[in-house]
Amino acid sequence: MTPDSSATGSLVIHSARLVDDGAILEDAWIRIEHGLVTGRGVGDTWAPADQVVDATAVAGPDAVLTPGFVDIHGHGGAGASFDDGIEAIRTARALHREHGTTRAVVSLVTAPLDDLAVRVGEIADLMQTDADILGSHLEGPFLDPAHHGAHEPTLLRDPVGSDVARLLTAGRGTIRQVTIAPELPGGLDAIRLIVDAGAAAAVGHTNADAATAVAAFEAGASVLTHAFNAMPGIHHRAPGPVLAAAADHRVVLEAIADDVHLDPHVIKLVFDSAPGRVALITDAMAAAGSADGHYELGAVSVTVKDGIARADDTGSIAGSTLTQDVALRRAIAAGVALPEAVRALTATPARAIGHGDRLGRLVDGFVGDAVLLDAQLRVVRVWVGDRP
Repeated sequence: MTPDSSATGSLVIHSARLVDDGAILEDAWIRIEHGLVTGRGVGDTWAPADQVVDATAVAGPDAVLTPGFVDIHGHGGAGASFDDGIEAIRTARALHREHGTTRAVVSLVTAPLDDLAVRVGEIADLMQTDADILGSHLEGPFLDPAHHGAHEPTLLRDPVGSDVARLLTAGRGTIRQVTIAPELPGGLDAIRLIVDAGAAAAVGHTNADAATAVAAFEAGASVLTHAFNAMPGIHHRAPGPVLAAAADHRVVLEAIADDVHLDPHVIKLVFDSAPGRVALITDAMAAAGSADGHYELGAVSVTVKDGIARADDTGSIAGSTLTQDVALRRAIAAGVALPEAVRALTATPARAIGHGDRLGRLVDGFVGDAVLLDAQLRVVRVWVGDRP
C-alpha cells in the first residue's frame, strides 16, 4: 500500500467512525484542502470535493478514521537502520508509513560524538525535502552504563555541557528529543541546556531514584523514555522514576506495547496511571517489517528470533520489531479504550515534541494526516498532508 497525498486539491472522507483526541464521532466526515483540515461533521452534510472517499466502501462496516500516527522514538525498519544515512531512513520510513505512521522523529543510538554530529546534520538537511521527518532523537550517549541496554557501553559519556551544546548546534534546531540519565554528573544542567534549545529532555537509561527523577522534571525534563525499560522498577519503598513521572502532569510516558517490553497488564497500568500522557512508540529497529536474523544496531550486534530483538553480547532487549498499528491492537487487547489508545499514537506524542498545535488531530487548521482502519484495526489507507 502506497500512502496517498492530501496536500493538493480537496478531499472528503465520510461515513467513518472518527476517533480523535480521546473521543469518538460516529458517521463522521472530514474535509482536507491542500493538505490541511478545513472541516468535519456528521452524516451527509459534506460538500463536494475533488476526491470523495466512502470509508465503509473502502474499509468495510465500522471503518475507523484517525489522525496520522506520530512515532517519537524509533530506529528503523524494512531491514534499514536510521543510523545508516538518508536512504536507509527513507527505506524504513516507507515501511512505517504503510502502517499508519505519517510523521516520525528519527532516533539515533549511541555513537562517537563526531558521528552523531554528522548524523543530526544530515537529518536536518533531510527535513528540507522529506516533510514526514520531524527531527532527530539522541538516545545516547549520555546514559547510565549500568542501564545501557542495546547501547555500546564504551561509547557512553557524562553530559558535559560543551558536548551537549555541540550536538544541539549540529542539529540546527531540529533535535526534538534527547534521552539522558539525570543522575550523571552535569545531568540536571544538561537538561536545562536541552530544554533551552527547544528540545524535549527525556529521562531514560537511568539509575535515578524517584527524588532524582523529580529533580529532572523540575529542571524541565518532560518525557520518560520507554517506561519501565532500562530503569529501576516500582518497589513499595522505592517508587522509582516511573511513579515520579506518572505523578507529574507535565510528563509524557513512552510505552512499547509489543507484549515483550511490557506485559499487557503493565500497558494498562501505564494508561491508568497517566491518563492522556502516554505516547505509544515503536522503538523499532531494522528488523521491523523484515525477517528474523542478524542485524546491527549502531555498534551493537543483534539477533532477532521470533520477532524479538536481543543484543548478542548481553541478551538485553534491543529495540522492537513493532509498527504502530500493531501497538494500537496490543493496547486495545490489554484493555485500553480505543480513544485513549489512538490519542497515545497521535495527539500526545505530537504534543510531547512541540507539534501539538499542528499534528495529531483532525480539526480545522491541522495537517491532513489521516489513517483509515477496518473494524479489526488493520490499516487500509493512509493520507499524508502538508508540512507541519
